[in-house]
Amino acid sequence: MTECPCGSGRTLKECCQPIINGDNRAESAEVLIRARYTAHTLGEMDFILATHHPSTRADIDVAATQRWASESTWLGLEIVNVDGGGLEDSSARIEFMARYRDAARRRHTHHERGVFEKYHGQWYFRDAEVPDVDQFKRDQPKQGRNEPCACGSGKKYKKCCGAA
Repeated sequence: MTECPCGSGRTLKECCQPIINGDNRAESAEVLIRARYTAHTLGEMDFILATHHPSTRADIDVAATQRWASESTWLGLEIVNVDGGGLEDSSARIEFMARYRDAARRRHTHHERGVFEKYHGQWYFRDAEVPDVDQFKRDQPKQGRNEPCACGSGKKYKKCCGAA
């Protein structure tokens, strides 16, 4: 059995797959964001499009989204904060981080606050906001990959402390 990519700890079959297949509805905005993340990992663009709010659906660049999803290796979803989105709510804001590796194997973190709205009893992703977060600031310049390692080993940084 395959673990669900959304990080719930449950199997894909009992977690996000029934929602993506249309067998179940997302009962909360958080369940929807988890299913949308999983749909990205599986390349299920029909689900991504179908769960975008009808009023903003035409704004989606489906080809670019498909390319991003298929060229990425998805590494995990972290839900940072949930504001609303329950059974009795009609809107929600969910801050999350989706980690992935691009085609060049560079790691990235997609960090946003998703805005969700319940429309005709169903949750939809409406828009995204960039959260105000304190960004990491270096005290010194970044260590170059081809420079001697700062640890004093005599090796290049990429072959020593920078090896990943």
